[in-house]
Amino acid sequence: QVQLRESGGGLVQPGGSLRLACTVSRSTSVYHMAWYRQPPGKQRELVASIQSGGATIYPDHVKGRFTISRDDDKNTLYLQMNSLKPEDTAVYYCNRLVIFFPWGQGTQVTVSS
Repeated sequence: QVQLRESGGGLVQPGGSLRLACTVSRSTSVYHMAWYRQPPGKQRELVASIQSGGATIYPDHVKGRFTISRDDDKNTLYLQMNSLKPEDTAVYYCNRLVIFFPWGQGTQVTVSS
């Protein structure tokens, strides 16, 4: 069974940065991958996606602040988050873009002064 392990979350002040990482227990090169987040009391939402060929897509509320990247040699997905806002507070998850693997534990990101 495929395992996803997210890391890199933490407490950061507004305007700060974090870099999240997600390791996958199988080769990722053929998959379109994505980062998702689930704010407190809300549904999980997509925050960034990257196709197998490297093309990226972001929703407007993170565009210009978040950057998704991948290292298929390491089966690892990254999310660089800059200019963080309190509304970015959430548990962050990685997964395939569609036809999900079993979800990992996620990593908590808290943006607060």
